[in-house]
Order: sequence, then C-alpha cells, then structure tokens
Amino acid sequence: MAAEYSARFGAELDAKPLERALLAGFVELVRETGGGRPIADVGCGTGRITGHLRGLGADVFGIDLSPGMLAVARAAHPDLRFEEGSMLALDLPDGSLGGLLAWYSVIHVTDALLPAVFAEFHRVLAPGAHLQLGFQAGDETRHRTDAWGRPIALDFHRRRPEAVAALLTAAGFEPRVRTVREADTDGAFPEPTPQGFVLARKPARD
Repeated sequence: MAAEYSARFGAELDAKPLERALLAGFVELVRETGGGRPIADVGCGTGRITGHLRGLGADVFGIDLSPGMLAVARAAHPDLRFEEGSMLALDLPDGSLGGLLAWYSVIHVTDALLPAVFAEFHRVLAPGAHLQLGFQAGDETRHRTDAWGRPIALDFHRRRPEAVAALLTAAGFEPRVRTVREADTDGAFPEPTPQGFVLARKPARD
C-alpha cells in the first residue's frame, strides 16, 4: 500500500501549519543542542517528513521497517539516505544522533514493547539531544483490516501525552513539551481523533 499511501498523504503537511511549526521548532532545537550530529526520522515511511526536515536545512536521514515504503521514499527523495531497520534495534552507534523524530510511527508499537523502543531512542541520542514524537491521542487500540481496497492487519495504538511522557521519563528522558491538538474534521485531511505531541530531551549529563 506504499504507493497509495504516498498519493493520499504526500501533501498532508501543506495543510497543517501547527505541525509544520512543531517540526520547525524541533529542527531549531537540534541546531542548538545536537552538536552537528544528524537527525534520524525513525519510521519515516515514504519520506515525506524526512524531505520536509531537509527543506528546513536539517541534516536528516530516514529509517523504516518496510521495503515498500522505502522504495517510494528513495524515488521521491533521491538526494536523501534511507535505511531499512527496526526501532527496536537501530543500527546506529551510541550517542550518534543530534535529534530523533518518530512522527506517527510508535503508534504501531505495542504497549509491551514501547519501553524498549524508548530505551533504544535514548541509547542512540547524544547527551542534550532532543526527541520529538507525534501520535494519535486516546486510550484505545484500533485495528484495520483494509486500506484502499487492500487487505492489511495493522494496529493503531492511541495514547495520552502524559502516559507517553511518563514512559519517556522512565527511559531516562526529560519531557519538555506535552500538547494535544483536538480532533479536526474540516479541510482536505480530516482527523476524527485528537493528536498528541511530546518533545523530550536526553539529559546533557546522563
């Protein structure tokens, strides 16, 4: 479903000024605290956010589990680096990242595995570096069996920002911002559920 996903959501960010502002602020923080290290867009999918960050001047590359999504990303952004990999075991040295973005990718991670994912994020980030998360806010898990006429088996785990922040704290992060954008059914990309965003920092002295 990678091509269909790209066609449907490729221009979504153009219609979302709040999300663009959050991403711009994240890039600015990485510039100040990242020590010249790159940003990893973990769960980058088709690379649409990776490309947006590059457009903001960031040194960024993408990582995703899906070869199909990565094929679309590489075709759309031939100037960017995209790697196949799992957020549970990132093929990156300790402290090698100046920033890490997980934009609607941890929504597919089970509650049982999320602490291990956050521990891995903590490992690869440099001291003082920032982590930005975007996710669907709520308390339930939604299971989809169809997407654009194709059979799939995909879970969407909705979580409260305060619960995500607590897990980040347990993983050694310092949460800096927690916010929720309420459901919005207007425009070209309606969203019937609230959207959560958490910005956290790995302590400068860990």
